[in-house]
Amino acid sequence: MAQFTQFPLSVQNLTFQYRTREQPAIEDVSFDLHAGELLLVAGSSGCGKTTLIRCINGLIPRSYKGTLSGRVLLNGEDASGLSLSRVSQIVGTVLQDPERQILGAHVFTEVAFGLENLGLPRDEIRQRVDETLDFLGIAHLRNRETFSLSGGEKQKVSLAGVLAMRPNILLLDEPLASLDPASAQEALALFRRLADAGVSILLVEHRVEDALGIRPDRVLFMRDGKIAYDGSLDGAMQVMDYRQVKLPAPVVIERAAKVPLPAFEPAIKANGRDPLVIFEDVTFAYESGAEVIHGVNMTLRQGDVVAILGPNGAGKTTLVKHAIGLLKPSHGRVLVEGTDTRKISVAQIAHTLGYVFQSPSHMLYAPTVREELAFGPKNLGFSAEAIEAGVDAALDAVNVRGLESYPPLSLSFGQQKRVSIAAILAMHSKILVMDEPTAGQDYWNYIAFMDSILQTPGFSAILFITHDLDLAICYANRVVLMHDGQIAGDGAPAEVLTDFDLLERCRLVPTSLLRANLEHLSVTGRFLSAEALAHALVDRKR
Repeated sequence: MAQFTQFPLSVQNLTFQYRTREQPAIEDVSFDLHAGELLLVAGSSGCGKTTLIRCINGLIPRSYKGTLSGRVLLNGEDASGLSLSRVSQIVGTVLQDPERQILGAHVFTEVAFGLENLGLPRDEIRQRVDETLDFLGIAHLRNRETFSLSGGEKQKVSLAGVLAMRPNILLLDEPLASLDPASAQEALALFRRLADAGVSILLVEHRVEDALGIRPDRVLFMRDGKIAYDGSLDGAMQVMDYRQVKLPAPVVIERAAKVPLPAFEPAIKANGRDPLVIFEDVTFAYESGAEVIHGVNMTLRQGDVVAILGPNGAGKTTLVKHAIGLLKPSHGRVLVEGTDTRKISVAQIAHTLGYVFQSPSHMLYAPTVREELAFGPKNLGFSAEAIEAGVDAALDAVNVRGLESYPPLSLSFGQQKRVSIAAILAMHSKILVMDEPTAGQDYWNYIAFMDSILQTPGFSAILFITHDLDLAICYANRVVLMHDGQIAGDGAPAEVLTDFDLLERCRLVPTSLLRANLEHLSVTGRFLSAEALAHALVDRKR
């Protein structure tokens, strides 16, 4: 007898073990998703969130092989009996990494792709594409080449392609990972609006503090492939571990005061003098003619730990690509240790500057994680002993020990990101450059590998692009704000991040950690992590 359900989505006793893994990725997972419900799924990296999404949207078992048991019901029908094209009309998915979702050369054709595969009339396709682009506020991107878009713009285009299909179930796998804070707030408000209009939404997100602002109807907290909590938001706040999931600063300050604070002493030391990378009046335009960088002057010095922040499309990644020689200025010049980047190769620059791309898929290709980490050092001529030592240290630094024999591209997005960082750490570059290093990372891994990187001897400077204001607060000794291809602010975090008008112009949203630090700045004298701030306040009371 057929089983009917009132739920758009019902997951029943779902277990899946990848063919290459020794343990199930998810185990005995059961829950229902109501019509118009916004369900937040949280948990540490690798806990099974993305695997769950793959089971719901049909990629498991069709594309990812392994042992599957249990059922997924879509509008009462067993998904295993539906074609993938039918599933895609019911379930829309936005991936963590937009690079893996975008196929079209131009924005219009990308958003139209799914509609064309449904065989819809041309006029209806045009109408749906234009309505969706307008709805998301990205109509100005309609005729842009997808290659030239920023990571955040690509994420919005990926979402547009899914929404144009008008699914009644929406799966969002870390949709905020590439968005600037203001865009993330707008996206969350959009998700809430879609849910209120009847779309059932499963939102997987590490940026839990941001997601709390739209009051999700329910929270699933996953641990080790199982559901550890399923219930209300208020109850979730009591259950979730602040060391695994990023919670509001006041909650962390209250709890962390009772937990010993690990010793942390950065190995990198500033002297404020020796220039390492110099940007002299750098201007750059792509072949399309659009000028992206306008007369930028900036010097990276010995001991700098620089966070570059700003809105999507501000030119952050374009600027950094000049430092590693992937791009050459249309006007002005970039000097790396005194040499013009026009006169040296990218390979030569790699001895000085190691670059971690925003998208791991741009870097990872080797059959195993260990081979991936050894590739760079081999090409730089390291000895076998040095390669082995560097690879082992890098595995521990980013918490991927135990994954050495796995293919990098089979890992979760967060794990792929850590492997890409480890690949650069193994090369022992003097300057470490990272584009969105914490994208897709749970709070524990993000803290663990940033602590490890800053305590690793040998780096002369570190530069990272981020949309995470708290990452800059916790780790940077210098903040550079970019807006419209120019530097809008440059200085110590406690100086630059106090100007809320400037933050708003750069589409940065003050966080609870920033407000807590500003409240106690007269006592601490500098910005601190929530954990360190908790102990500083306790010490003051003694």
